[in-house]
Amino acid sequence: MTDWRRAAADCLQQWQVGAEPDPAAVGVAVRLALAAFAESSPGHSVEVRVPPYGAVQAVPGVRHRRGTPPAVVETDPRTWLALAVGQLSWVEATRQGDVWASGERSDLSDLLPVA
Repeated sequence: MTDWRRAAADCLQQWQVGAEPDPAAVGVAVRLALAAFAESSPGHSVEVRVPPYGAVQAVPGVRHRRGTPPAVVETDPRTWLALAVGQLSWVEATRQGDVWASGERSDLSDLLPVA
């Protein structure tokens, strides 16, 4: 198991038992999972945001340089980690309203879980 997967699993397990994981540990897990996503889906056409911990540009397509990106995906840390490891599907997360996605290429269903 890679470090980001272990960190994500630790946080998700704590949430599942009703505990609140250490915010620093959540931040590390989110940033590592975002980096793994950007590596597995390189590009600059979608900005994936997980406030307050981080954001990356990924997915092949139009390169974003300034201003509002052509596509934005935003979610909370718990949802992002569940999506990244495959505990939650993109369809389920969007249906529940746990993900905000707009713009071309903002459907990440074929890119999650992170490879």
